[in-house]
Amino acid sequence: MKNVALERLRSGQLSLGVVLRQARSVETAPIFATAGFDWLFIDLEHNAMSIETACEMSVGAHNTGIAPLVRVPENQYWMATRALDGGAQGIIMPHVDTPEQAREVVRQLRYPPVGRRSISSMQVHVGFQHMAVGELTAKLDQHFLIAVMLETEQAIENCEAIAAVKGIDVIMIGGNDLCLDLGIPGEVTHPRVQEAFARVARACSSCGRHAGLGGVRTSEDLKLYFDMGYRFILAANDVTLLTDAGRRRSEALRALVAEDRP
Repeated sequence: MKNVALERLRSGQLSLGVVLRQARSVETAPIFATAGFDWLFIDLEHNAMSIETACEMSVGAHNTGIAPLVRVPENQYWMATRALDGGAQGIIMPHVDTPEQAREVVRQLRYPPVGRRSISSMQVHVGFQHMAVGELTAKLDQHFLIAVMLETEQAIENCEAIAAVKGIDVIMIGGNDLCLDLGIPGEVTHPRVQEAFARVARACSSCGRHAGLGGVRTSEDLKLYFDMGYRFILAANDVTLLTDAGRRRSEALRALVAEDRP
């Protein structure tokens, strides 16, 4: 049941995630654990990955030192609960704009008495061991991570009320979508964006939530938000890591040949 992503947050450390859109094998988890990441962001919103593949990858992550978290499309609770039953250790719900929507996330994804999620008595998270239902649901809820994504100006305006909703662990800003909504695409350090990040960080601090972000790439830009208290960080994605490393390698080797030319 160990959830590295949550453990890092609860101890005040950086909790670093990597987006998975094209990497789809069960070996992916130990590879990225070895690379130093704490959680997988298995993305079912922006690619064609199946729920079955997401669950297989989640189970493959168990006991490797990295937590499998799944982002589902907006309001797709049937997919979120299946991902959790299938091995995920957390759900990231995008496009949450209001406290009413945040409360519905909790209602659907937490077990009673906090929510209304139904129980499958045999769970992969505990090795399919028999456990008393009350003990099992309490244990699962303790270790499952629930994050909501704020990606619009409306969401930022409601961030204090959203952060006050019990049962949510992480309030996560989607930097790129927020910039698009504000009419300043790609400007992740624009003063209006910085103020939005600062406001969400204050809301998280006052309500005991963890502040998270995605869509901010450079170390310099990330440092700005680290200093505000952001610790749940979507740090990279599989495609960018592969293309960046591949480009550096190919350019370096071509440069060696160019140096030999008269």
